[in-house]
Amino acid sequence: MGKKNIIAFSGINGANADLACRQAFPYMETKACPSFYEAMQAVERHEADLCMIPIENSHVGRVAEIHNLLPKTNLFIVGEYFQSVENHLLAPKGTQFEDIKTIYSHPHALLQCKKKLHDLEKGLKRHFQLVDYANTATAAKDVAQWQDKSKAAIASELAAELYGLDIVKRNIEDAKDNTTIFMVMSAEPADPDAKKSRVITSLLFTARNIPAALYKALGGFATNHVNMLKIESYIPSGKSQMAQFFISFEGTPQQENVKLALEELGFFCKKVKVLGVYPADPKRFE
Repeated sequence: MGKKNIIAFSGINGANADLACRQAFPYMETKACPSFYEAMQAVERHEADLCMIPIENSHVGRVAEIHNLLPKTNLFIVGEYFQSVENHLLAPKGTQFEDIKTIYSHPHALLQCKKKLHDLEKGLKRHFQLVDYANTATAAKDVAQWQDKSKAAIASELAAELYGLDIVKRNIEDAKDNTTIFMVMSAEPADPDAKKSRVITSLLFTARNIPAALYKALGGFATNHVNMLKIESYIPSGKSQMAQFFISFEGTPQQENVKLALEELGFFCKKVKVLGVYPADPKRFE
């Protein structure tokens, strides 16, 4: 860790990312940033030691914006954190559930609560007006400022505490296994010991423009018994002919079987960028 003891995230205080930072690094001060890019820049500018960036959610999928930022950053992934997402219905003090007519939250949070909200609507025999917001905590902050009992937000318990709201309904997420995976990034790479804990390597690559290049590039992982955990493809903006791939696998480049797999990968690729070698969150293998 650096001297500042600060971890940056995208959003405002009370956001799920803020909560994840406090849970994973309770001894660090959190720094709110207006975007993922700014959170990463805070580390590059030495305004923070670490940043925590969401990469995917178990129910709404990957965070696509991150894949456009990873090729451009000089940061390294040094850890991962699996956050169990709990969505609560928050409203001004003294609000009764029957008072609520409009609900504000991030589109992902609204989607994660879709079925539960539908069930609640049936009990009231009327529909809620659902309004998309850039951030769950921003929705909670505005609801607190408006002090209108007909308006509520879906956000975290931390947001309720910070902005003085009542939790009218707890845990209205549809699935209790709703999990967001965050990656922890630093200006310096990690050097975990694979003998002490399970270790993950993540990298980006661009396959060569030859027949079956992707199949051949990944074949070395199978033949060398390397456990592939994730593979995603995406097209960088403005380069429709240049598909890039993000992969994560178990092991470190120092291990012989991983070294052989990476040699085969490199032979069939135009470019390979190692994003980080880092300890796995124990929840990944539960």
